[in-house]
Amino acid sequence: MQHRILGLSGLRVSALGLGCMGMSHAYGPPADKRKMAELLADAVDMGYTFFDTAEAYGTDTNPHDNESLVGESLQFCRERIVIATKFGISFDNSDSIGTHPVIPDSRPDVIRKSVEGSLRRLKTDRIDLYYQHRIDPKVDAETVAETMSQLIKEGKILHWGISEANEEYLRRAHAVCPVTAIQNRYSMMARWHEALFPVLDELGIGFVAFSPLANGILTDNYGIDSSFNPKNDYRACMPQYTKEGFEKNKGLMEFLRNIAEEKHATPAQISLAWMLCKKPWIVPIPGTRCLCRLKENAGAVDIKLSTDELAEIDEILDGMTMSEVFGGSKIITR
Repeated sequence: MQHRILGLSGLRVSALGLGCMGMSHAYGPPADKRKMAELLADAVDMGYTFFDTAEAYGTDTNPHDNESLVGESLQFCRERIVIATKFGISFDNSDSIGTHPVIPDSRPDVIRKSVEGSLRRLKTDRIDLYYQHRIDPKVDAETVAETMSQLIKEGKILHWGISEANEEYLRRAHAVCPVTAIQNRYSMMARWHEALFPVLDELGIGFVAFSPLANGILTDNYGIDSSFNPKNDYRACMPQYTKEGFEKNKGLMEFLRNIAEEKHATPAQISLAWMLCKKPWIVPIPGTRCLCRLKENAGAVDIKLSTDELAEIDEILDGMTMSEVFGGSKIITR
């Protein structure tokens, strides 16, 4: 596995990270913990060093399940890996069917309570990369950044970042305490954050791309007959997984298959290579519960797309008909 540095921070991570959310949250019932522990160990053996979780990834009965899984499973190699987790949200009506509205809360006292809980569940004395999970409209960026600065001075976190950041908030926060990375949604079907690239270049900030396979649809492993339980699987409510979505995305999937055949790769690998080749500070974090997918995703690092090829792909994507893509849970104020 190759490695990358997130912006100018010096934080070295594997070129591809592993998003651990789906092992516990939003993609069906939690997976078997023993099997997921084995998968996480396999990832380490394959060269993955970057693992992403959050205090909010869990179930109604075990809301912090994913952090506990990651902490217990990766304790054996803690000094060789980078763990990222997040603070600042809770879910409204988390036992209801469908996607759950998000309630942001980044008050300093809440952050301090969260970091202590995460440290305990992750079985570690520091968090390598600590993200604000969503911007809290009731707390100034400067207040959050100052709290992060204090936590860094105390050694409880080493770096910090913002998930679903926008330019104005990012600049304000970065001016108080340098931001190592943003973690925003990014895929061939969700490109609205490309407008931030010049800002990230200017400020020396990395881009950790979540949902880089558009919640799995770009793997080309699902079809019109795929079904998901709306009680615990967000895909049941995602526009790209509807009958109309599959119809609209036929051209996109055929386009991906053609490139994949040309490059002796899979559609998932092309989707990941497309962003890996754009900027040296982009790090995708696809999730999986399967060893075969873990290996497949890792193979994207070796696929090279030239500047001309990237420009051609972008031009075609710009003019292509495709469905809407899930853009995240609704945010409500506390």
